[in-house]
Amino acid sequence: MGATMTSTTAADVGWTNWAGNQRGVAEAVLRPRDTDEVAAAVRAAAGAGARIRPVGSGHSFTALAVTEGRRMELGELTGPARVDRERRLVTVPAGMTLRTLNELLAGHGLALPNLGDIDAQTIAGALATGTHGTGARLGCLATAVEALTLVTGVGEVLRCTTDEHPDVFAAARVGLGALGVVTEVTLRCVDAFTLLAHERPAKLADVLTDLDALVEGHDHVEFYWFPYTDRVQVKTNDRAPADDRPLPRWRGWLDDEFLANTVFERACRLGRASPRLVPTISAVSARALTERRYTGRSDRIFCTPRRVRFVEMEYAVPRAALGTALTALRRIVDGLPFKVLFPVEVRFTAPDDIWLSHGYGRESAYLAVHQYVGMPYEPYFRAFEAVAQELAGRPHWGKLHYRDAASLAPAYPRFHDFQTLRARLDPGGVFGNPHLTRVLGR
Repeated sequence: MGATMTSTTAADVGWTNWAGNQRGVAEAVLRPRDTDEVAAAVRAAAGAGARIRPVGSGHSFTALAVTEGRRMELGELTGPARVDRERRLVTVPAGMTLRTLNELLAGHGLALPNLGDIDAQTIAGALATGTHGTGARLGCLATAVEALTLVTGVGEVLRCTTDEHPDVFAAARVGLGALGVVTEVTLRCVDAFTLLAHERPAKLADVLTDLDALVEGHDHVEFYWFPYTDRVQVKTNDRAPADDRPLPRWRGWLDDEFLANTVFERACRLGRASPRLVPTISAVSARALTERRYTGRSDRIFCTPRRVRFVEMEYAVPRAALGTALTALRRIVDGLPFKVLFPVEVRFTAPDDIWLSHGYGRESAYLAVHQYVGMPYEPYFRAFEAVAQELAGRPHWGKLHYRDAASLAPAYPRFHDFQTLRARLDPGGVFGNPHLTRVLGR
């Protein structure tokens, strides 16, 4: 065991997530340095009848990490990263951020096959909530997991693979922190690669008409619909043989820093102060985006800076239902008593076999709806959720939703298996909190 685990007093037990919509005050904060310390902390909590919630970097919008018990932060987990270049495997502490992991892999000529658009999450947090990128032949990030180390609710340490504790492996890759504390992860990587990004404005109707050809014809596809318009911004990423068209530094700053963050923030503030201007702002934003093509290292193309604060709901629906969902969503937006300031993001994933993955067993289209901080959002999100639920939609575990265990169980074929496994691994409910009680029961 390493040195004595660091903990805290009342000075820093308060916690808030990135968006500022979730807050909590823990009785103590635990910062274990190795798996043994995690196991000891869990046994101590179980013995005292206390609860522990593992916490990542706070990029979820739900109350998943909120606790009045003991908050466990994994950023101080130590242990050298082990890179097997020949087998393309990397083993790292679960509290490492994706940004740090991406730099580590690049130094060894490796990369993750897919990423979302934010790299500030811890690896454990990103996996636990089903974080995903886009790509019709690629699943969520958790599909890259080859092995993980899990500390259960009784302090038992399990190494899980398809051969060792395969049921735990099938569930814990997207485990919501409900089965235990993941302390170490082995990921299957690919050789480092370059992407050619192509971004272009288009009409929504044209994109939907040729959707299958678009999604199947590129490695990664996403698009953004601008409310109150018929316009979208389409982005495709495809593997390229060389990084021969890098984005000029000034253009990257102009588009991704100044326009996408500074100017957009000011536009959102203006729209919040004067809602009648929002349709005009949305139309101008849609027309202001111009076409561009550029190459770059894969993780630098996938991930972009996000400094404008928002709240978000995201649903995975069967890919064939995307058109129906978008038609209903446009009607919802037009009928709201307030305005929507953020574009709607649409992405795609392949089927996978992870019990609580949003993509379990089917091709999925993800629709992410956002609202600028300080603006009303609940009627918008609830109306969209009703549509998505009718289409067999599954809510992203890290994004706002209003579902409970009774309504979620029919959406996941292995939901009851997950509940049974949770009762076995955490019989005392050490890892529970009110949010998990709502979405998982017990």
